[in-house]
Amino acid sequence: MIRLLLISILLGAISFSCTRKAEFSEPPLAKVGSAILTVSEARANIPSSVLEQDSISAFQRYRDDWIEQQILIQEAYRLRVHRQDDVVKRLDQIRSDYIAKAAQQFIITELGKDIIVTDEEARTYYQENKDSFVLEERYVRYRHVRSRTLQDAQDAREDLLRGIEWEVVANNFSINPELSVRESERFWPESVAASDVEILNRYLGLIGLSEISVIEQVGNEFHFVQLLEERAQGDHPDLEWLIDQIKEWLILEKKRIAFNTYVKNLYLQAQANNEIETFDVQN
Repeated sequence: MIRLLLISILLGAISFSCTRKAEFSEPPLAKVGSAILTVSEARANIPSSVLEQDSISAFQRYRDDWIEQQILIQEAYRLRVHRQDDVVKRLDQIRSDYIAKAAQQFIITELGKDIIVTDEEARTYYQENKDSFVLEERYVRYRHVRSRTLQDAQDAREDLLRGIEWEVVANNFSINPELSVRESERFWPESVAASDVEILNRYLGLIGLSEISVIEQVGNEFHFVQLLEERAQGDHPDLEWLIDQIKEWLILEKKRIAFNTYVKNLYLQAQANNEIETFDVQN
């Protein structure tokens, strides 16, 4: 049991142990023998969500786990577990797998430098595969006025009803007019539209096109929404909503094809050089 535990510690050390056998170049959290754990190394390995909850406790827990592992690693070396044949083979396999993956990433990155996808290619792909693109929920485009006073909200609502231009209304009465105008120019999934004010999100599911909701006070601010457009679940989205995402997909596909071609050429070259030899499978 002890031997199995130490083998696991040696394997885990490859990915978990963030140590440096050097002089302190930045604030250390712990030192075990010649292994050093620094603040930056610990921070890089602690999930951000954990750090946000309680950073001091997160660092302390990570430090204590690191110290325990370093002690066990030292014991593993003292017992010469790292010299065991099965451990050596496993470490060699891990090293080979990591190098292969690193090479793959390096090659894909290099090949990707010359890969581009034009807007026209994305449009063509969208038209040829339009049936694959459907909305999974209702989408809406709306205006959201967020005012500091009830009077400002009432004046903004009345101006919109009278047909005053939206940009003018937003500049006159909205707390952040640029954001309000920018957000009103795109479609949003109904589930997230105005979701920072729950009651407004519900209104967007109830009011009709061009209708304006009642004014709601949330904290010290006054809000209302106006529904401008909607797209039903199952409709096809506009290409402009997807063009950047489609271009990313096509770039990834081109990278995949380029990498497979690269590897195939390596295989053919190795085969031509008589570097590959296969043997019959033995039962």
